[in-house]
Formats: sequence, C-alpha cells, structure tokens
Amino acid sequence: MPVVLRDAWTTVVPDKQDRHGPLPPLMLALTLVTGLVDAFSYLALGHVFVANMTGNVVFSGFAVAGAAGFSLIASLAALGAFAAGALFGGRIAHRARSHRGRLLHRALVLETVLVAAAYVVARAADPSHSGVRYALIVLLGLAMGVQNAAARALAVPDLTTTVLTLTVTGIAADSRLVGGAGSRAGRRALSVGAMLLGALIGASAVLHGHRSLPLLLAALLLAAVTAAAFALTRSDRAWAQPQ
Repeated sequence: MPVVLRDAWTTVVPDKQDRHGPLPPLMLALTLVTGLVDAFSYLALGHVFVANMTGNVVFSGFAVAGAAGFSLIASLAALGAFAAGALFGGRIAHRARSHRGRLLHRALVLETVLVAAAYVVARAADPSHSGVRYALIVLLGLAMGVQNAAARALAVPDLTTTVLTLTVTGIAADSRLVGGAGSRAGRRALSVGAMLLGALIGASAVLHGHRSLPLLLAALLLAAVTAAAFALTRSDRAWAQPQ
C-alpha cells in the first residue's frame, strides 16, 4: 500500500498502540464541523468567520479601510467570543489535563450545547436581523474557541481542526518532490478534505435555502463525537496520558 494511503488509513482506523490512540478520527470529525460552521457564518452572517481568526483580523483591516460588505464590529465580536471560548476551553484542559479522553469529552459537551443553541436561534429567527446575527456570532465563536483550545491541548499532529495553513505547507514542504520524507501526507490531505467537505455541504445548504441546516448537521456530528469521547473517558491506555 502506498505511504500516503497507509497514512490516511491509520488516521481513520488508528492502531491501538498509536501514541494518540482513537483521537485522530475524532479530530477529523471536528475539522468537518469547522467547515460546516464557518460556511454558515460567512454566508449567512455576512463576511465573518467564527473559527478562522486570521480571516477576521484581515476582515477588520478591510472594514477600517472602508471596503463594502465587511463589518468591524462583527469581526471584533467573533474575535472576542472566540477568545472567551478559548479561555473556557483552556480552563477545561487544565482541570482535565491528567486524562486526554476526559479533556476532550468535557470540551465537547460545552461545544455541543453552544452549537445546538445556535441552531435553535437560527431556526427560530432571521439571522440577518442585527441582534440575532450577533447572538449567533457569539454562540458559535465561543464554541469554536472551546474546540480550538481542546485541540491545542490534545496536540494531535496535523489535526488542529480549525487551521490548515501549516497543514498545507507540510504537504508541500515535506513531500518527496523536494527530498522530504513525505510523512503524514495522507493525514494532512484528510484534514484538508474534511474541512473542504464541511464547507461544501454547509455552503450548499445555505445557498439552496436550508440556512440553519449546517448548524443542525454540526450539532448532530458533535453529539456523536461527544458520545464516542465519553466511551474513552475511562481508558487507561498510554494515549490517554498527557503529552
């Protein structure tokens, strides 16, 4: 089996002796969630990301320069909510740092509640209304901040769940074409593909009139990952120990 395919396979179906155990496929699912949620936020809430903070910093610059379609307040609200979510996620990570399974589960419980609440709001009210828009930005920004803090604490290589810049860089910079080992190319490609798929599904739903559907799908996927993480909370295998 080619190295890339083998690496992709072991990401989806990890070996029991792998240092990160069953975490990689769960992190891959969270990357899909990011694509769904950011598709909704950008297309339904007006040129703002709730997971990609680099984009919001750039959008803030656009807004200050007077570019049409960008809101400084919306970008700053997303940045503030994400930072607050990361604070909550960091607190969870420190309290549960002795067991990675418990850390992930506790963070996911909070994230699932926040995304489910956002779905209820988006379903019940028009996201284009100012108050509803900012409520959704805050709820989703908090959720993505929690997710990002948990992913940072878990430190599964190439599966940050929200940022792909270094992932894409690694695919190219470590490739055999430049004399590299080509290591983890399969995992990195899966990470890119998961976010692309989430964005594709989310955008298709929003553009074809099912505006709140990406949030429903994200909440259901999060609930499934949360249930899977709960099953891991009592594991005593080596992967559960902190990095």
